[in-house]
Amino acid sequence: MIRIFRENDAIPLHELICDTIDVSYSGHYPARAIQFFKDYHSVSNIIERSKTGVILVCEKDGVVVATGALTGDEILGVFVRPECQGQGFGRMIMNELESRAKAHGIRETILSVSLPSRKFYESLGYAVQEECSVDVGEGQCLMYWLGKKELIQ
Repeated sequence: MIRIFRENDAIPLHELICDTIDVSYSGHYPARAIQFFKDYHSVSNIIERSKTGVILVCEKDGVVVATGALTGDEILGVFVRPECQGQGFGRMIMNELESRAKAHGIRETILSVSLPSRKFYESLGYAVQEECSVDVGEGQCLMYWLGKKELIQ
């Protein structure tokens, strides 16, 4: 079941995101980049995102298994609990976010594509554009790509 974020979801979503980052991003990114991701998806940032856009929450048997947000034309914060990946929850969240974007007249969505998520976003029709990086200090970088998708109206 997909539903709209409620403020009492902020801490469980943050925990889901941090757990997913720990499992999915280790081996792809250095420690400082992993911490950068976690800070970017802090409880306060999740709450702020809910005020400027829409956050979706996907539950299975009363447990939050996936989430994603739409702010303007940007999709962000799409995470699926590691043990639930590959079961279609991420695809369901993305389909709903894209539908909401189209309903608001948005013709193209953008997102940041991490190293472990590239195949997933490409399978959804996102064109991986320019490579980007963020200096996270101590000689470590967070590498990602800009992804774009034209939404068919």
